[in-house]
Amino acid sequence: MKKFLLVLGVILVIICGALVYMRTVYTKSFSPEDKVSFSSGDLALAVQYNRPYKKGRVIFGDLVPYEQVWRTGANEATIFTTNKDLIFEGQTLPAGSYSLFTIPDEESWTFIFNKETGQWGVNYKGQVNRNPAKDILKIEAPSVQQEKEFEQFTISIERWGEELQLTLMWDKTLVSLPFTVK
Repeated sequence: MKKFLLVLGVILVIICGALVYMRTVYTKSFSPEDKVSFSSGDLALAVQYNRPYKKGRVIFGDLVPYEQVWRTGANEATIFTTNKDLIFEGQTLPAGSYSLFTIPDEESWTFIFNKETGQWGVNYKGQVNRNPAKDILKIEAPSVQQEKEFEQFTISIERWGEELQLTLMWDKTLVSLPFTVK
């Protein structure tokens, strides 16, 4: 009986190890993790996200459906971090770390900053892992279709004059959200 329990325990450890490997290492090989940082004076911003590839697929309206919440990347939910309060269209985003979700549409996107961080982007049913009660800020920004195609999903933070821009690019879609420091 002891041998049976020992063998069963070893098998369970191997299975659990394989599941952890699949979730954290293997899946990230298809959508590598990246971190974008921006600093100016005492301002520090960072976005940690996973970068899926287009791979010949139809992205927006198909792989990423219109009018549905998207985890804004792959694997874990994308994390946006700021050490200063920020202003988006007159609304304040307090300093802190947030999950960044988006709702893509053909002409505009909704950016959602959510207080809950650390969750996997989707649950086992394929639904976005987001608690809407923890949304702290929602802002809409226009999307632009362009000639250049971005094979890999890309996020950037750049200064444009007095404003900063949080920009998302994938396929032929570019969405830029302007903001300032409070």
